[in-house]
Formats: sequence, structure tokens, C-alpha cells
Amino acid sequence: MTNYWSCKNCRLLLAFIMVVTSLSSACVFAGYPDKPITFVVGFGIGGSADRMVRVLSPYIASELGQPVRVINKPGASTQVAANYVLAQANDGYTVFASTFNPYLHNTIVQGGAKYKVGEFAFINAQWSDFELIAVNKNSGYETLSGLLEAIKNNPKQVRASVLRGSMGELVVKLLLTKLGIPANNLNLVTYNSGGKARAVVSGHVVDFTVISATGSEGIREFIRPLAVVRQKESKDWKAPTVNEALKPLGISIPVMQGSLRGYAVPMAMKIQHPERFNTLSEAIRKALSREDVQKALKEKNIGGDWTGYDSTQQVMIETYDIFEQFHQYEKNKK
Repeated sequence: MTNYWSCKNCRLLLAFIMVVTSLSSACVFAGYPDKPITFVVGFGIGGSADRMVRVLSPYIASELGQPVRVINKPGASTQVAANYVLAQANDGYTVFASTFNPYLHNTIVQGGAKYKVGEFAFINAQWSDFELIAVNKNSGYETLSGLLEAIKNNPKQVRASVLRGSMGELVVKLLLTKLGIPANNLNLVTYNSGGKARAVVSGHVVDFTVISATGSEGIREFIRPLAVVRQKESKDWKAPTVNEALKPLGISIPVMQGSLRGYAVPMAMKIQHPERFNTLSEAIRKALSREDVQKALKEKNIGGDWTGYDSTQQVMIETYDIFEQFHQYEKNKK
């Protein structure tokens, strides 16, 4: 009888411990988030970053069990949004969702931002892109080397468009610098809208553009791609890589990550609340792993990669170092 009651009590105690453990785990999970989370987009409504966030946010909300609110804080090439995010409590309820590279870097090296790239923990790079160097099909330029020779030998005759603060603008500066071509040899027009920068090359208001390949499909019939700024050729654009196209001139340029869109939080949040950072990261990862999500993203031509914190943080820091080195080089020349 003693053994029977002893075993029965053990079973009851074990059951009690399991219930308490289960409730404790549920409480920990319920602790964050226990209210809506705000995703802050660094650009206006309808842009690439905004579309990415608005498509994915309902699925992230489903994984977290709380609503996700999307707000836009455009201005100063993401500096307005970055400052807003850093000014909020480091509690995991405010997420920076934007195109980070190259805009965030430019706000630091050229825009006078007070923050550093290391003040952000980049959760994931969901959607990355590369730059396309393309001329109007009636411009007469057949190769990148021929285009650059024309800029060198015919000052102010060649016209180009880029998006202000973009990787395309940096690529143009790198090319001119490498060849020792004065900047004012090129009539370079900067725009705040990728649509406008593409429209002027498709309409032959300018001769060429350097701009994100994504979004350029709509002007494909009006342009001739001369190079893609990446390590390997693209299956979508029939053109050599930029350094292959530059071989006749005997130069090369650093091939940097193009537009990189994703999610970040203040590094202080990751340090102070690692469990919340992990919960948020896992929710984004799980959302992106769903077949219906990938289908929805593909239908809207939006990237859906999961790269994770370590890889994304490394890319952002390495790319920033290139920006800073080139900025210092330009300063020293003056």
C-alpha cells in the first residue's frame, strides 16, 4: 500500500510540475509581445520597402499574436526614420523596416547623421538587388568602356540620371575617379524617385542611368544594358559584369551589395532583451518560410530571402567600410 501511494503521489507531483512548467512557458511567451508592434518605413507609401513590409506584416502579426502597425517616416534618405526608431524605447515594439543599403550609410558618411551603423541590429535582409548600368537604346553607346571614353573626351556632352544617395550614384563616382575623369565632365542629374530617373533615360532626356535592376523591367524595351554591378552575370539582363566590361580600360571597382531591404532594431534592444530579439527574428523567419507568403511575394516581384542576423550584420558593416573609405578618399583629393 505504501508503495502504491508513493508512486501515485509521484505521478501527481510530476503532473503538477508539468502543468506549472507549461503555464510558465506560456507566460514567458505571452510577455512579449503583449501589445501591437510598429514597423517604421524609411520611405513613402508605395515604394519598394513599403510594399515589402505591407505584404509581410500580416503574416508576422500572425506569428507574434499581436497586430503590426506600419507607419512611414520618409526624409533625408532614411535619416528621419532612423532617428525616430532610435528615439523610441528599446523594448522591441518599434522595428525599422527599410531599404538600408546604401541610404543608411550615406546618411552617416555624407548626411551628418549622429548615429553609427553599429547602433542597429539588422535582423534580416529580405530583398537585395544589384545596380544596372544602361543606356537609351538610341544613344549610340554599345559598351561601358566606350561610354566612359566619351565622358572623358567630350566634357559635358554625356548626360546621366541616378537616384540621390543611391548605390548608382556611388558607382558613377567610383568609375569617374578610377579613370581620373573630372566630375563636371558628366552632366549628372540626381532624382528622389527611381521612377523619374528611369523615365528620363527611357525618354532619352539623358543618355544613361545607373539604377536598381528591380523596377527597371518596365523600361526594358527602351534601354540597352551595358553592365550589371555584381560578381556574376544576371540571367535577367544580357550584359557583362561591371569589371568584365571595364577590362579594356584596365581598371576595376569594388562590387558592392546593391539595394538591401529588410528589418532592424536598435542594437541596445538586442543587448537588453535578447529573448525578445529572438522572438521577433523567429516570427519573421517563420513568416518567410510559408508557401503562401512566398507566393504572394513572388506575385508582386518582392524578394523573400531569410539571411538572418549574422550574415546581414556582416554585409552592412563591410559595405559601410567601403563607403567610408571612398568618402575619405574624396575628401583627401580636395
